[in-house]
Amino acid sequence: MLRVKAGDDEAFSKLVEGYQDRLIGLFYHLVRDRSAAEDLAQETFLRIYRARNGYEPRAKFSTWLFHIANNLASNKRRDKGRRKEVKLNPSESGPLGARPEEQILKDKSALMPTRQVDKSELQAIVQDALSELNERQQMAVLLNKFEGMSYADIADTMEMTPAAVKSLLSRARETLREKLESYVK
Repeated sequence: MLRVKAGDDEAFSKLVEGYQDRLIGLFYHLVRDRSAAEDLAQETFLRIYRARNGYEPRAKFSTWLFHIANNLASNKRRDKGRRKEVKLNPSESGPLGARPEEQILKDKSALMPTRQVDKSELQAIVQDALSELNERQQMAVLLNKFEGMSYADIADTMEMTPAAVKSLLSRARETLREKLESYVK
């Protein structure tokens, strides 16, 4: 990031390459919409680029990046709560039914082994359980489990104390345990 601050656009491209998929994954878990997740990741990098001249390395770059992402995700959820969006069923997408690419995906999924379906179903169940957590718990769990961030880094990202993060994660784990215990053998 210090190279970006100095005007090195290639360094910025490397930052985007290094964090883009992680950010999209994080946002997808939070908003459950691939297109929105990609837009939020792009907005995160846009904000980082705009703020490059004022960047000061007070913490790890990833902590700063995820702090910006956390703020954007919070804004997105708040805005989504204000606007009611209705998703259309693909079969209702027009007078001709499902779009060709949707039909191809449907046909491909019929070829997957049962083991993959079970894994997919379990992922959906876990995703549903995650989505029932409050937004702070969701973000803390995602940063801890998927990004491997320490309590201290999560605390910096979410503007909390490490003890508050520990408590937040403890409550989130307990809630997830209760929701998922019937699925675990």
